[in-house]
Amino acid sequence: MTTPQHKIGSGFGARSTTQDVLHRIDLTGKLAIVTGGYSGLGRETTRALAGAGAHVVVPARRRAVAEEAVAGLGSVEVDELDLADLDSVRAFADRFVASGRPVDLVINNAGIMAAPETRVGPGWEAQFATNHLGHYALVNRLWPALAPDDRREGARDGARVVSVSSRGHQLSDIRWDDPHFEHGYDKWLAYGQAKTANVLFAIQLDALGRDFGVRAFANHPGEIMTELTRHLAKEEMVAAGWIDEDGNLTDRGFKTPEQGAATQVWAATSPQLAGAGGVYCEDCDIAEPRSEGPAGMGRLGDGVRTYATDPEAAARLWRLSAELTGVDAFATAT
Repeated sequence: MTTPQHKIGSGFGARSTTQDVLHRIDLTGKLAIVTGGYSGLGRETTRALAGAGAHVVVPARRRAVAEEAVAGLGSVEVDELDLADLDSVRAFADRFVASGRPVDLVINNAGIMAAPETRVGPGWEAQFATNHLGHYALVNRLWPALAPDDRREGARDGARVVSVSSRGHQLSDIRWDDPHFEHGYDKWLAYGQAKTANVLFAIQLDALGRDFGVRAFANHPGEIMTELTRHLAKEEMVAAGWIDEDGNLTDRGFKTPEQGAATQVWAATSPQLAGAGGVYCEDCDIAEPRSEGPAGMGRLGDGVRTYATDPEAAARLWRLSAELTGVDAFATAT
């Protein structure tokens, strides 16, 4: 069933926390994979899910750092994964699938923002490669664990996959003629394209996976000061009104990590979304479509651009991603 891109009146809001959305939810026996689950929103997501009883697997590029960061959070294990390296993605997924464990929740949380021009793999633009292509390949390679045989044939209580996007998706549609910025690089347009790709990925994964009981969501966590800003100069953040000249947060209304992680945790676990999927969420609810208009840093607002939820664009991006990565779980799925 296609889920309407409209609010459902969840009862939560921008200031709701992970504790709020997990109230009375027992995740005992559930297994979650949270990429980047050892810093910022990812660590809070790991802490919240483990606190509700889930076993959380944290694949990390910096394994030693991750192990130290999640120590004491509960039932958490760390493994190695570099999303910008498809061999690393394959190795992690192969190890996990070989363990024979089904996965209930995947939260594609890791990412980079406004990075200087960087090429990875066969010359791919790093933000598109890391934020989108790495997660695309990961989920496709994890498919045997997401939809094991005993969950197939119309299972209603299957796995959920949440892709952490951003309001930044409003900066750029997919640049179909030049997705890797081979003809002029702009770090914010590259970030915007990658975040649009995160939404489109969720749209198409949900369309393909719902018959197997797998549902997918995308979300905007809100504005939070985390390590995601590491590529930004102080002057840029002052000009944006995020911090003052002394480096202090302004009264812009930033969320805390507990508030910022709440929407992805809500999308991954809420019984309010049973039978739903293929939508973009914000402030712990399904978001409203955003009226079209010129993109730009000063024009970002609530809601989701229709180009990011277009099913034809989602299917086109899936085909492009399959061609680039060489993996498509549904090419042989029956």
